[in-house]
Amino acid sequence: MTSGGPVGGQVAVDQLLEVLDLTQTDEMTFRGMSPPVGPQRVYGGQVAGQALVAAGRTVDPTRVVHSLHGYFVRPGDPVEPIDYQVERIRDGRSFSVRRSVARQHGKTIFFMSASFQRTEEGLDHQAPVPPDVPGPDEVPTMAGRLARYPERLGIWSLIPRPIDVRYVGEPGWVRPGDRPADPYQRVWMRIDGKLPDDPLLHACALTYASDLTLLDSVLSVHGEVWGPGGVVGASLDHALWFHRPFRADEWFLYDCWSPSASGARGLATGRMFTVDGRQIASSVQEGLLRRVGA
Repeated sequence: MTSGGPVGGQVAVDQLLEVLDLTQTDEMTFRGMSPPVGPQRVYGGQVAGQALVAAGRTVDPTRVVHSLHGYFVRPGDPVEPIDYQVERIRDGRSFSVRRSVARQHGKTIFFMSASFQRTEEGLDHQAPVPPDVPGPDEVPTMAGRLARYPERLGIWSLIPRPIDVRYVGEPGWVRPGDRPADPYQRVWMRIDGKLPDDPLLHACALTYASDLTLLDSVLSVHGEVWGPGGVVGASLDHALWFHRPFRADEWFLYDCWSPSASGARGLATGRMFTVDGRQIASSVQEGLLRRVGA
């Protein structure tokens, strides 16, 4: 790490663990904080991850999360605490369902429904792994890519990076004209350090990561980029399904593509595969996308 640069590695991972370690204020209410350095609004993956932490702490730990569906209602204020109110919707023989609502300044900024299931056996199949994708050690590191575009960094040069992100193609934040159109946005990811063994924590870390590059796939179809000369956007909703056990601190391929964009909105879908080819999760997100200055 260079002097004055972003915090990475285990230090950044430990900071992420602090962000996900909510304070319980009563039986069904929790409070979370944002990192001390960050953008003007709370990162969507953070509030989704914290909402899942809150929901999961009210569920029997033998039941693991298998799906979540959330809506981003208002931008979050990074300097203010976020309060999470959990509602116990149902506890059945096999499933537990929770609703987790994030509030700031007396207003809802995000809400999520999450479902947890006891371990069961059943049918098992998955989609094939994308062919001919280079491995994480065969593509540039984030530091290598960022070095080419210092003028595009802004506040992002200061934000801790707990996730090792390695793009197979060009990222969405390169200069306008430097990104060829591509129907896919593929990225290798892993938490850039060691996580405890708690499966809920790995699910929350994956939720945090899942919001990072998903909407990039909408821009990728058109060879568009984020920021000056391109597009600004925000997540509108987010859904995630967990299929198989995994560790978020081990490499997984995030294979994303966009089936549709219209009306200043773009739909993105993603699949996550381990290095040995197991599909561990699927995601869907819609985002608001507008031309800079529009």
